[in-house]
Amino acid sequence: MEQLLRPIYQERASHPNTIGVILIEKREEVSPITDTFDTILLIITRQSDRPVFTKHYTFKDKKAAMHIITEKQLNKWLLVGTNKKIVDWLFFGKVLFDRNEYLSNLKKELKEFPFYGRKIKMGIEFAKLIRRYLEGKVCFEEKNYLDAYNHVVESLHHLARLAVMDKGLYPEVTVWSQVKQIDPAIYKLYEELITSEESLDKRLELLFLASEFFIHSRTADGATHVIEVMSQKDFWTIQELHEQEELKNYSVNLEVFIEYLIDKGYISVERVETKGNNIYHRDYKVEEIVD
Repeated sequence: MEQLLRPIYQERASHPNTIGVILIEKREEVSPITDTFDTILLIITRQSDRPVFTKHYTFKDKKAAMHIITEKQLNKWLLVGTNKKIVDWLFFGKVLFDRNEYLSNLKKELKEFPFYGRKIKMGIEFAKLIRRYLEGKVCFEEKNYLDAYNHVVESLHHLARLAVMDKGLYPEVTVWSQVKQIDPAIYKLYEELITSEESLDKRLELLFLASEFFIHSRTADGATHVIEVMSQKDFWTIQELHEQEELKNYSVNLEVFIEYLIDKGYISVERVETKGNNIYHRDYKVEEIVD
């Protein structure tokens, strides 16, 4: 397919706005990594009115997809982790065009995983973990065991990604193969949930207890980014937190994360009077001392 797609990517590469072109071939008969397409053509541009533009092509029994994405969109995917395939594409795809070594430098940066990038990624991942864990616990207490099971699997996945990040690595799509080498204890938890012959409610009970320990041990690292951002001023309203440029990436998980950090003593609540009797606004500040 590369030869057939060559005129397309060469034409795109000639645009001064294009900074990288990658070709990804499917590696299995049914390939989720390429969305079942035989070939993916990923074209990265500096800017565009549309952050993502996609076209599909067909030739005889083959099919290909072209995705044109902006550098800003790519960085967002890498930061928030909403498109896990993109890491695989960057690392294992064939570079066809690389303006000013943009792709080479990006891959080098991902491998080195700068400390700041690690902090914000761990914060976002930890916030997702907290939401899944809390929702799962509610389902468990209400004896909705299948729903609780789903939440536990997802929370373990977030825990696995955190373990990989903690080692300064970038979580891949096949994160459990990484975790098996990096953190056998978390891998064992996942294995027990999936393969144990215990009743489902018993497995879940044990998993919630174990997960609580792992979450507690990672709270300080998971909270670092939010605490550093909030330390920039004394008090924050929840709206100010939502509008803060870096915290926007926490999306719907921000509020449950803030409440969790209040419960753990990292953040305190300041009551601010309103015009109504006995009704107060809640402002938030970082606690100076955490037990």
